[in-house]
Amino acid sequence: MNLDRKQFLVRSLAGAAALAAGTMAAGQLVDTRADWRGRDFRRMLARPARYRQVYDIIAVDNGIFLNNIKNSLNGFQFGLGLAPREFHVVAALHGPANLLNLNHAAWAGYPLGEFIGLKDPQTGTWARRNLFLDSDAVAANHNPDSERSVYQDKSITGLKARGVNFLACHTALEEQSRAMIQRFRLQGTPEELVRALLSHMLPGTLVVAAMVMAVAVLQTDGHFSYITVA
Repeated sequence: MNLDRKQFLVRSLAGAAALAAGTMAAGQLVDTRADWRGRDFRRMLARPARYRQVYDIIAVDNGIFLNNIKNSLNGFQFGLGLAPREFHVVAALHGPANLLNLNHAAWAGYPLGEFIGLKDPQTGTWARRNLFLDSDAVAANHNPDSERSVYQDKSITGLKARGVNFLACHTALEEQSRAMIQRFRLQGTPEELVRALLSHMLPGTLVVAAMVMAVAVLQTDGHFSYITVA
């Protein structure tokens, strides 16, 4: 990617993000109680469910954790015969996985693939799109034993459609922005880059102040069982 193009994208996307700054977490290293959407987090925490499970995910690892989440949903729904309202799964993404909460435009505009070492199997080059976002399931296929079924869909879009809540870490995004500016010599401040990236957060994704805090609250106050994928 041409460096001048990088600089242009940082500036232009940061400008667009400023228009929505009132609804986003502040671009600062540490979020205070007033900065993040704690009320939305508490509302999610209180969602009624018999079984609750949080996936604590740091490594992308070819998106294997998404398949595990899909298996959890199917185990609850078909293995236990529960209605979807009776179980609640949360995907707590931080570290490199945090960037999977961003849309295709962010991946095309910034060197995210190169930053986390993720290559696109279609091109053999650093990923310029969110490889795990789009669904290829057949919407009318509700046969859980069919690979093209909505129940075998392990895309982020498909899992969100089944009620999985995806969380993003503000602290990780701040740290990643600083590292990208230094590594790729991007112009602009970390705060500008953070705001730009926040403007490309996937719909429905909840940004929390710090994921290590959020996971603790999910376990303690929400009684979520904890699982990570190695």
